[in-house]
Amino acid sequence: MRSILILISLLASIGLHAQKKKFTRAEYIAMYKDMAMEEMGRTGIPASIKLAQGILESGDGNSTLAVKAKNHFGIKCHDWIGPSIKHDDDAKNECFRKYKSAEQSYIDHSDFLTGKSRYSSLFELEQTDYKGWAKGLKKAGYATSPTYAKAIIGIIEDNELYQYDQQVLAGGKITSIENSTATITSSGRNILFNNRVKYIVAQSGDTYASITEELSMFEWQLPRYNEVQITDTLSAGDMVYLQPKRKRTYGKQKTHMVAEGENIHSISQKYGIKEEKLRQRNKIPEDYEPEAGVILVLKGRLKGSASPAIVPSKNKKVIPEKDPVDEPDFKIEYDLGS
Repeated sequence: MRSILILISLLASIGLHAQKKKFTRAEYIAMYKDMAMEEMGRTGIPASIKLAQGILESGDGNSTLAVKAKNHFGIKCHDWIGPSIKHDDDAKNECFRKYKSAEQSYIDHSDFLTGKSRYSSLFELEQTDYKGWAKGLKKAGYATSPTYAKAIIGIIEDNELYQYDQQVLAGGKITSIENSTATITSSGRNILFNNRVKYIVAQSGDTYASITEELSMFEWQLPRYNEVQITDTLSAGDMVYLQPKRKRTYGKQKTHMVAEGENIHSISQKYGIKEEKLRQRNKIPEDYEPEAGVILVLKGRLKGSASPAIVPSKNKKVIPEKDPVDEPDFKIEYDLGS
């Protein structure tokens, strides 16, 4: 009789253990908010967006892919050479990436977004503009569902995930062109911030091609982010942006006096502003440069109808085309429960 009771107790224990506890939304947020904030500091992707995507695509961490493969964002294999798992999605037995940890999934998701040129326009948005990010993801082809952006925005607002964006910015917001060390690359370079854009400082002998190879980036990225050709020369001390530059300056300085030898490109690099936007703000047509002594505005627009003194430009850059929008890269598991 005693042995039977022991057996029943053991079976009951095994049964309870087998019934895997499902995570609630609150538990998911508590577990991964710090990870999302760390990734925001590393890549500029809002923590609110990353958390909302993780919640939506992993069913609060309870989906098959999240449980068996630690894949919280449903990223398919594509050119992945690491471990994988087969899972039914649009077709049977599709290949999905498999990670050792949720942290690896969060990091790979960030790297995927920053590594695709079709998502580059997102990094021009304010990091607090979660609505713009959600709509931008949908527009860029991240998901086919017409309600994708609405679902992401709803999750953010229902759970007040925007507070984590504010926490990151409150602790690390860069409001001037002064350097601030963020992290170090695998090759030992300091990653700095200028106008909320990540960059590194070129060393003697560096080229855009050599940095591209060193940081395992795509060939189109540095030329597009820095508005150059990959064959253009670099000098020691030059700023090399690792993300798209901003539409305006977020620092206190509102204007800049053009010095002898400066041009729109060098000024845009100095302040982390897109050349096109700097030209638009100052009414300077393409293929023209401002003369020395001209006062340029770095935010807002030049007042009045008169254009500044300009001269024809000697150089014209060819910026690589963006990669085409293809099919969505992610499996979306719509679990909008609490």
